[in-house]
Amino acid sequence: MPEGDTVYLAAARLRAALEGKTLTGSDFRVPRYATVDLRDQVVESVGSYGKHLFIRTPTVSIHTHLKMEGTWRIFHCGQRWTKPRVTARLVLRTAEVEAVGFSLGKVEVVRVGDEHRIIDHLGPDLLGPDWDVAEAVRRLERYPDQPIGVALLDQRNLAGIGNVFRSEICFLRRVHPVTPVADVPDLLALVHEAHRVLTEAVRKPPRRELIYGRTHRPCQRCGTPIARALLGDPAPASDRIAYRERGIYFCPRCQPVPGS
Repeated sequence: MPEGDTVYLAAARLRAALEGKTLTGSDFRVPRYATVDLRDQVVESVGSYGKHLFIRTPTVSIHTHLKMEGTWRIFHCGQRWTKPRVTARLVLRTAEVEAVGFSLGKVEVVRVGDEHRIIDHLGPDLLGPDWDVAEAVRRLERYPDQPIGVALLDQRNLAGIGNVFRSEICFLRRVHPVTPVADVPDLLALVHEAHRVLTEAVRKPPRRELIYGRTHRPCQRCGTPIARALLGDPAPASDRIAYRERGIYFCPRCQPVPGS
């Protein structure tokens, strides 16, 4: 699933292409919004919050989420699209370009004033202008027995970390992903590390993974073969947390299991 840096950079590209421009047409290939017509509206701003992206006009905000396979691409008018047309879920046109959202996991149109309802439950945005490290730590500490590898993925704690970054952050801090939040040696430093890693990812793309996807390859610190295990991650289900397991990578030597 695309992570916070991917969405942030997508918003930057859309901002450069659309902000301040008048739409000559819109094509919502989602039944619920098929009749929405934004022709002649000006794109006032484009922004992101965690993994959520917003394109705003004077009347509405277009909210999209990439989920697993979504992507935004910009084409000059008349240019051939580089992905199958059948996968396009939203097209926004100006006199110069077409912004096409392919395989978007979510597309919805809300009033600008209602945007907050989509993100109110989320923790601080690691790449946002109002990043609040103290609030992120406070939210993580609410569930002291939760594995840090699970807690980092929970967008209600801090927004923007996905499966890649949780592996990278734990490796950089030499913390095993199953370590309970309460047992992380320096939780504040770990959250600062998360902010640093994502910030660097948007300043110097493309990012280079130190450990993610490197199963059986030598650790870049000590040479020990990298291991992969399954670790649950949170998905809202009523008032409880349900879990599905996803792969997480770690160095058995640099990141020993707690108590070993």
